[in-house]
Amino acid sequence: MAKDNIILITTDQQRFDTINALGNQSIFTPHLNYLVSSGISFTRCYADCPICVPSRTTIMTGRRGFESGVVSNATHETVMTADTKARTTLPALLTDVGYQTKAMGKMHFEPARAHYGFEEMTLPLDYMRQYDRRPNGASPKVHGAGECEIEPVISTVDVKDSITQWITEGAVDFIETRDPHRPFFMWTSYTKPHPPFDPCRDFWQLYENIPMPEAVHGDWSRTLEDMPQGMMEGCYENTNMHFFGPEQIAATRRAYYAMISQVDYSLGRLFGCLRENDLFKNTWIIFTADHGEMLGDHFMSQKNLFFEGSAHVPLIIVPPLGRFRDTNRRVDVTAEIADIYPTILAMAGIEAPDFVQGKNLLEETGERVFYGNSLNRNFCVMEDRWKLVYCTSGDHRLLFDLNTDPMEQHDLYNNPECAEKREHLWKLLIEHTARYTPEVLKDGKFITIPEPENYMDVKNHWFGFHYHDYSVDTFH
Repeated sequence: MAKDNIILITTDQQRFDTINALGNQSIFTPHLNYLVSSGISFTRCYADCPICVPSRTTIMTGRRGFESGVVSNATHETVMTADTKARTTLPALLTDVGYQTKAMGKMHFEPARAHYGFEEMTLPLDYMRQYDRRPNGASPKVHGAGECEIEPVISTVDVKDSITQWITEGAVDFIETRDPHRPFFMWTSYTKPHPPFDPCRDFWQLYENIPMPEAVHGDWSRTLEDMPQGMMEGCYENTNMHFFGPEQIAATRRAYYAMISQVDYSLGRLFGCLRENDLFKNTWIIFTADHGEMLGDHFMSQKNLFFEGSAHVPLIIVPPLGRFRDTNRRVDVTAEIADIYPTILAMAGIEAPDFVQGKNLLEETGERVFYGNSLNRNFCVMEDRWKLVYCTSGDHRLLFDLNTDPMEQHDLYNNPECAEKREHLWKLLIEHTARYTPEVLKDGKFITIPEPENYMDVKNHWFGFHYHDYSVDTFH
């Protein structure tokens, strides 16, 4: 029996609540809506380390960040090299059973050109090399906004010349020139909506009269001064959002939504190619993101924290046409980025290696305890939608009941009625940390560090400027 094709589509920094069909009435996502209606949406999927490289390493290796030690954007070369040698990276396993394997778009690998099991690879670096060779072409980066800056700007290139469209066209080219006698696995990885927030003008104008949802605040985040400053450290380092007023936050959301819509509309070209080549009948499609974006919620921006805007991501699985009757379905149990690896292997008929702890989402999965570790500084444990968030910078602890408080507006950590739940989750967190990251503990307690007093206390804060076009295939 011929093996199915598999397409993994990822966006960068797209939070969970940015799909129209899943409840956001302010955003245009017609093609993601199609995936929702044709597949299964896992509405509670989380990144165990909501940062680019750790999530991508988890997809490639099947191991969570706290298992592999990749809990930051620092090099993951040692881990990936060893797994490639053992032929246990996702593309290596698929290549070895006869799949054509293609990486198209942002990989964020170190070194950039390391294939780590892929047969073919085309990177954003190639996009910039092509631009550099144009005699009169506008550079996509001359607007000057930096790689992490979220103040909105308009792209300096047309839609047809954008990196979003370039990634899609590369994916289409692969499909149309592949060997039709072999199955294929293609990871189509978009750079957006990662900053800079620079949508093409057409998509910025699409939202001209669309009201934006307001940023969320809670009883623990009424003012910037009230915020746990240790948790704000990453925001201060990368963005200017702490200076924003409501109108600027609304403009930022508009640019963010516009970039998501631009990716979505571009997906229409890819899906049209699948239809023209009669590939929906034997192709799985998985859509997700590496992490989210706080987008002004609780005065925060960027990622790396375990709040909903940062760690909660979309996940949709679409089976080959007619394979399942039960489509347009929502699954409301905890899923993780780590589940993608064993799920794709199951699609290919490959048994997952013994070390894999993620779940095959094609099978019924029950509830589980979720753990997270980011930068060995930000931690999380979640059970039955009760979430404990902890930061060693300032020794900050927050407790939320997501059943009644889905956007984390009410901190229950010091509520006497929640003492039993608090102590239970804290015990789980200590036990888990002692197992995987004992170096951050001393005598069974977290080693804490002083928090900044304010943004001026953070060294090298806000590098929201850009000098040269991409010299390496990485974004922050």
